[in-house]
Amino acid sequence: MDVKIEDSWKTVLNDEFSKPYFLEAVTFLKTEKALGKIIYPPGSLIFNSFNTTPFHQLKVVLLGQDPYHGKGQAHGLSFSVPQGVKPPPSLMNIFKELHDDIGIRFPSHGNLTKWAQQGVLLLNASLTVRENEPLSHSSIGWTMFTDSVISKISSGRKNVVFLLWGKYAQQKQELIDETKHLVLKAAHPSPFSANNGFFGCRHFSKTNEYLVKNGIDPIDWSLS
Repeated sequence: MDVKIEDSWKTVLNDEFSKPYFLEAVTFLKTEKALGKIIYPPGSLIFNSFNTTPFHQLKVVLLGQDPYHGKGQAHGLSFSVPQGVKPPPSLMNIFKELHDDIGIRFPSHGNLTKWAQQGVLLLNASLTVRENEPLSHSSIGWTMFTDSVISKISSGRKNVVFLLWGKYAQQKQELIDETKHLVLKAAHPSPFSANNGFFGCRHFSKTNEYLVKNGIDPIDWSLS
C-alpha cells in the first residue's frame, strides 16, 4: 500500500508497510470509520511526527503512549496540541520543568511543532485513538510499528537522545543501543506522577549538553 510519509522514513520503514500487522491496522481504521467512529488525529496528521522530522535530521526522540482523545487536541505530535487549544496538564508540567531547568518562560500555546522541525521526533507508541477512549487503538498493531521505528533509529543513527518518561516509555529501553545513544529516564509529567521524579530531571539541559558534546546543534526549546 502507498503510505503518505516523508521520503527518508518511507525508505527506512518500507518493509513495515506490507507486513500483515500493518495491513490489519489499516483495515481496522477503515472499519472504525465505516462504523461512524471518530478517530484522532485526522487521517492527514497520523504520520505528522515523521513528516515534520525526517529520519536523517532527528536528534531527539520524545516518546508518548497515546494521542490525546479529546476533540481538536491530537495533531500527530506527542504531548503537543494545535495553536488555540488549551495545553493539557502533562504539557503544562513539561513547561514548568523547562522553566525550572533552563529558564524558558511559559509559552502562550502548546504547539510543539518548532521542536519537531529542529529534530525532536514527537512519537506516540499508538498513532491513533478513538474519541474519548484512551488506549482504544493500543492493540491494533501500532506498537509493533513504532517499536520498529525505535529499533531502526537505534541501528541506523548515532548520538540520538531518547527521552523516556514514565514506565510505559521506559519499557522501550531494550530496543535502544546505549553504546551509540543517550537514554534519559524520568517519571511521567502527568499530575499523578510528576512529583515522583519528573520535576527536577533537567532533561532539556542534559539533552543539549550531550548534543553539543557530540558536535550536534542543540535544540532551542523556546516556543516563541
